[in-house]
Amino acid sequence: MICSDICEIHKEYVLCTTTTMPTTTPTTSIPTCPEWDVAQNETFLLCNCTMAKCIENNTIEIVPYECPPLEMITCANGKKPVLVDDEYKCCKLYVCDCVLQLEAHKNGIRLKLPYAQQGVKILDTGINLVLEIPRLKVVITFGITGFSVTLPYSNFGSNTQGHCGTCNNNQADDCKLPGGQLVEDCAVMADFWPAKHIEQPDCQIPSVPPTNKPGPPPIVTPCKPDSICHLLKSRVFEACHPVVSPDNFYQGCVFDSCHVSNPAVECTSLQTYAAACAQAGVCLYWRNHTTLCESDCPSNKVYKPCGPAEQPACEDNSNEPRMNYTTEGCFCPEGMKLFNKESGICVDKCGCLDPEGNPREFNERFEYKCQSCICGESTKTVSCKPKECPTAPVTSCMGPGIVLINTTNPSDPCCSAFVCECHSNTCPPTNMNCPVGYIPVVSVPEGKCCAERICEPKRVCVHNNSEYQPGSLVPVAPCQDCLCTNEVDQDSKLFKITCELQKCKTDCGMGYEYLEPDSDECCGKCVQTHCVVSLNETKRLLKPGDTWSPPENKCQHYTCVEVGDTLTTFNSHIVCPSFQQSNCLPGTVQTSADGCCKMCLERDKGCKTVSTKTFVMHKGCQSYNEVAIPYCEGTCNTFTKYSKAAAAMQHSCSCCRETRSSNRTIDLHCLNGDVVPYTYIHVEECGCGHTDCTAAAALPARRRRSSTLV
Repeated sequence: MICSDICEIHKEYVLCTTTTMPTTTPTTSIPTCPEWDVAQNETFLLCNCTMAKCIENNTIEIVPYECPPLEMITCANGKKPVLVDDEYKCCKLYVCDCVLQLEAHKNGIRLKLPYAQQGVKILDTGINLVLEIPRLKVVITFGITGFSVTLPYSNFGSNTQGHCGTCNNNQADDCKLPGGQLVEDCAVMADFWPAKHIEQPDCQIPSVPPTNKPGPPPIVTPCKPDSICHLLKSRVFEACHPVVSPDNFYQGCVFDSCHVSNPAVECTSLQTYAAACAQAGVCLYWRNHTTLCESDCPSNKVYKPCGPAEQPACEDNSNEPRMNYTTEGCFCPEGMKLFNKESGICVDKCGCLDPEGNPREFNERFEYKCQSCICGESTKTVSCKPKECPTAPVTSCMGPGIVLINTTNPSDPCCSAFVCECHSNTCPPTNMNCPVGYIPVVSVPEGKCCAERICEPKRVCVHNNSEYQPGSLVPVAPCQDCLCTNEVDQDSKLFKITCELQKCKTDCGMGYEYLEPDSDECCGKCVQTHCVVSLNETKRLLKPGDTWSPPENKCQHYTCVEVGDTLTTFNSHIVCPSFQQSNCLPGTVQTSADGCCKMCLERDKGCKTVSTKTFVMHKGCQSYNEVAIPYCEGTCNTFTKYSKAAAAMQHSCSCCRETRSSNRTIDLHCLNGDVVPYTYIHVEECGCGHTDCTAAAALPARRRRSSTLV
C-alpha cells in the first residue's frame, strides 16, 4: 500500500484506517497494527518524513513530523560542530565529533590533570599524556598508539633489561633473554618477558630459560603497499638522519605493518622517532605529511611538534619546579597562555573565569543570569549580586480584551515592566446574527484585541425572507415571471430581482391542443388529444382506441389507450413460431389472418392415419388375434386474431378427424365357447375439419404475443 493512498497529512492529527482488517483478534491480546508490525501506542516512521502512531486494529494516527529550529552548539572538546541528518533523514542538526582521550587513573579513579603529588607529575598536551618523576628525571610519554620512556644514564646506566634493553648506549646487546642469552631477533626476545604478578610491590619477573631457538633476522620489507614507514627515510625526517639513525625505527614500523592489522600503529614508530629527534634538538613538522597520523587539535589550540611540556599559565609560580623539556601537543597560540592548568582555556590577559567558564579581565563588569558581576583583581574570582532594576512606570490600557500585566522588560530581560496585552479570553461574546441573505464574518481589526462581526452579503436574491440563487425564478406576483439576476443592488449589496408579464406558451407539441385558460388563471394549458408513435424518424398520430401496424412489420401493433387523463401507446408484438418450409406438407403453407406469421402442416405432425394393433373386446368376448385398427392423429391450422370490425378477438379452429371410413365385421370368442360376430368402424382416411373453439383453444400452442406500453 502506498502511503499517499492512506490519507492527506494536515497540521492537525488525522485518523486513518486501512482497508484490510485482521480476521480474528484474541480478546486477551493487546490490540496491535499487524499490517505495520507495530504494537499499540507505538510511534513509527510511516513514509516521507511522516510519523504514525498505532491506536489499535490497523488504525493509525498520522503525526506530522516537524523539524526543530537549527541551533548552533559549542563542542566541549573544542572541535567545530558538524551538520548531519537526524535518524530519519528528515531534519538537519549540529553534533560534535568525539575525540578519544588517554586518561590517567589512580586506584580506579580518573585524575584531574595536571596532577602533581608524591613526586609524580602527570599532564596532558592534547596529543600525549606525559608522566614525570622529577627526582629520578624519568619522563614517560604516552601517545595515541604507543609510549616512550626517557631514563637518565646517571640513575639507570646498565640497570635496565627486557623490553627496555640495556641502558649503555649500545643497541647490540639490547635483545637479551631473561637468562642473559643474547639473540639477534628482538621480536623473539619480547615473548620471553611477560609481565606477571604486576600487583606485587617488587614486580619482579622470574628468570625463564629460553625454550625456543631464535629464528633468522626479520626481512625489513614493508608488507603493505600503502605503508607510511617509508616516510622515516624520506625528506620529511632528512634533517634528523645525521643526528638519530632511523634504521631501528624503520624496522619496527615494518614489523608492525606486517603483523598488526590496525594501520594506525605505524604512527607509533614515526611519533617515537620524531620524539627522539626533538630530544636531540631537531624539531620536525611531520604529521601534516600523512592523513593517518595527522594532528587533531581543538579550534582554540595550535599544533606544535616541540612545545613546552608544561605550558605557561596565569597562575605560574616561578619558585615551583617545571618540566624543562619539550613534547608535541596542542598549545595556546602565540601571545596567549592558559588561564589555569586545569581549564585548558587560552587567554591573552589574565583575570577570572565566569560561571560559564569564559575568561574575564580584572575589574571587568558583566551580567550573568540577571546578576551584576565583577572580576576582582585581588581575589581573582567573580563576585555577583542581584541586578537593580528601575521602578516600572504604570500605564493605562484601553479597549475590550486589553489588560495590564507585569512582564519581562523587552529591552532588559532581567527587569519587569507594565505592558498592555491582548487576552482574548476576556473579550465579550460576539453576536453572530445577520439578516437573511447576509453571512457573518468575524475578524480582529488591526490594532484591536477582540474579534468583531460584520455582515457580508451573499451572492443571492432575497424575497419574503427567502434566498434565491442567480438564475432561479422568484414567486413575486401572479402572472409575472421574476428572475434572480447577477446584478448587484447598490443599497443592499444583494442581487436584484427583475420581473415581466408572464408569456403563455400556446404552441403545443404533436398530439396536444392548446386549451384556453379559465378566468382565474394566467395561461391555458396543452391537452393531449392523440397518441404519438415514433418509428424510423417518422411520427404517426393515433386517436384513442386506434390500432396501427407498420406495413413492413405486421407483427407489431400500436394501440392508443386512455389511462386516466393520459393517452398512452400500447405496443404489442407477436412472436412467431419457428418456420421452415421444407418441413411443411405441400399445399399447406399459409399466412395468418393478421399477415404476421407463416404456418403450415408439418410433415411429421400433420393430420394423418396411424395404424395400431389390439385385441377387440365386447361383453366379455375377444378376438382370437390382434386386429389392425387405424386412427387419426396430428395438428391442424388454428389461429386467433383481433377483429377490427367486431372490436374483439376472432378464433378459427380445426381438428384432425376421419374423412372416409367403412364398417368391418370380425368374430369374437366367448368364454362359454360361443363365437359371435362384431361390427366396428375402420378408418380409411383422415383430414382437418372445422370445429368450435373454446377459450383454451383460442391461442395456438406455439404462438405468443408480447405487449408493452409506449
